[in-house]
Amino acid sequence: MRRFVLTVALPKGRMFREAYEALKWAGLDLPEVEGERTLLHGKEGGVALLELRNKDVPVYVDLGIAEIGVVGKDVLLDSGRDLFEPVDLGFGACRLSLIRRPGDTGPIRRIATKYPNFTARLLKERGWAADVVELSGNIELAAVTGLADAVVDVVQTGATLRAAGLIEVEVLAHSTARLVVNRQALKLKRAVLKPLIQRLRELSRS
Repeated sequence: MRRFVLTVALPKGRMFREAYEALKWAGLDLPEVEGERTLLHGKEGGVALLELRNKDVPVYVDLGIAEIGVVGKDVLLDSGRDLFEPVDLGFGACRLSLIRRPGDTGPIRRIATKYPNFTARLLKERGWAADVVELSGNIELAAVTGLADAVVDVVQTGATLRAAGLIEVEVLAHSTARLVVNRQALKLKRAVLKPLIQRLRELSRS
């Protein structure tokens, strides 16, 4: 990746376009996205763009394959990666919540989630003795079918929960898109990154 001035990791899906436009607005000369099958966008000597799964963005930035990235705070809370997080970009707002079936008041012995590390920390902090089951598909289904006594998942409007007949018991954390920066790159590419961070802060305040 040394043949590029800067490598940027962005998550596929909803957040991609807003993140792309924010970085463009801040003056970063991002390459055009050539197609869904292209793994790496960009030309030698310019800025490279990686389209990754949400959970992979912190990994690529932490290990220095990408110098910067954009990812939701929910993913960062679960990743355990030591990243510099200088800007809350403000979009992609959602919340991590504890979800159960209406009327369920018994002890929680099993929790299903896409966020196993975050959930395990929550259990430890609260002194709850429960098993964490990591799933990657429809998390709500675990509560509906009785696979789990509760689930920890992302909620945006709550429409999916209502359709599944579930309720939001407690909001555990709020999430928005964050700029993340590799700590070593912050020193080595300060001339590029410092003004970029400043312009993104201005954008987030406007």
